[in-house]
Amino acid sequence: MSTSKRSMLVLLVVSGTIISICMGLRQSLGLFMRPMTLELGISSAAFGFAIAVQNIVWGVSQPFVGALADRYGARPVLFVTALTYACGLLLMMFSKSVPAGLEVGGFLVGIGTAGCGFGILIGTVSRSVPVEKRSRTVGIVAAAGSLGTMVIAPLGQHVIDASGWMTAMLVFAALAASIALLSMMVREQVSAKPGATQAVKQNAGDALRAAMAHRGYVFMTLAFFACGFQLTFLSTHLPAYLALCGVAPGVGATALGLIGLFNAIGTYIFGVLGTRYSQKHLLAMIYLLRSLFIGLFLIVPVSPAATLVFAAAMGFLWLGVIPLVTGIIGRVFGLTHFNTLNGVVFLSHQVGSFCGAWMGGLVFDRFGNYDLAWGALLAIGFTAFTLQWRMDEGPPREPHVTGRAAPVGG
Repeated sequence: MSTSKRSMLVLLVVSGTIISICMGLRQSLGLFMRPMTLELGISSAAFGFAIAVQNIVWGVSQPFVGALADRYGARPVLFVTALTYACGLLLMMFSKSVPAGLEVGGFLVGIGTAGCGFGILIGTVSRSVPVEKRSRTVGIVAAAGSLGTMVIAPLGQHVIDASGWMTAMLVFAALAASIALLSMMVREQVSAKPGATQAVKQNAGDALRAAMAHRGYVFMTLAFFACGFQLTFLSTHLPAYLALCGVAPGVGATALGLIGLFNAIGTYIFGVLGTRYSQKHLLAMIYLLRSLFIGLFLIVPVSPAATLVFAAAMGFLWLGVIPLVTGIIGRVFGLTHFNTLNGVVFLSHQVGSFCGAWMGGLVFDRFGNYDLAWGALLAIGFTAFTLQWRMDEGPPREPHVTGRAAPVGG
């Protein structure tokens, strides 16, 4: 194996591992809602708000964290944000004695997730491969990054049951801190093949203005709101919903783990499909299928078997959006300002995440059930399908600057 191939393999493995830990922790935080609300006397809305803060901070900080990575490299950004992530989780342990500890903890976890999640490392990997392999390679990394939930969710539930939620949170903080060590192994490289970067120089402001004037970019950004809304509601409130329906807590943890397993399969498959078929139509079908499966889950009686089937179906559709969205951005706008443009799209996702997490808590506290929340998931999902299906994938218009971003094929 040549040195370049070996370096590329290390980058893919390390990136997948870091994303796996980061996303596995984030998607398993819903396990703490019931024990924390019972022991600390906080409401479901307060816990949901802390998760909502985490998600909106993640979205708002993503373009800025991405710009730092573009300027200074991924490694130092990963190192600092991993420690920030760990500090946020530790602070949540002392949320009863520290004023606004739960909310500040969510704030720090949001920054940590922006640095250690998909945004930075997907950009690093995208720049390292030629355009014809980009969607598939991103799909592989995103799929590997999906496996963390399969391990971390059952682990977290086991530790909660055996030693309490505080011990489990300490384990989560240690896992977050381990990302700082893994970041030392990240070695960035840029593909020398044509199409890996933009052909014409353009500053970030001009690139963003050109994108915001592009109808397809706006439609995709709006549709991505639904992705965050649906998924964060499920990862935050599904365990509590199942407990309300009389399903054992272990089923909720198993469901989250099953989401992680099928997420890996689905993300890889959608990454491969994105190299052969319309990426915008594949995205639209993900939004449609998610909404249909949610509707079916609400129709059938809630049981462990139905829950696990639902988790597998949703897991298959969970993060298949990643290689498709990043593929469209790279193809239409190029990679020079990829992190900035991807960060803005992702901000919409996180606004949806904020609304989904907080809305679920508010609805439950007000009505004692999640009926209205499930209805909102369906309405927003079908709206996203319509927007994404009608997206314009053409190149951006000539901006009022000296040059414009040349579209990248693939």
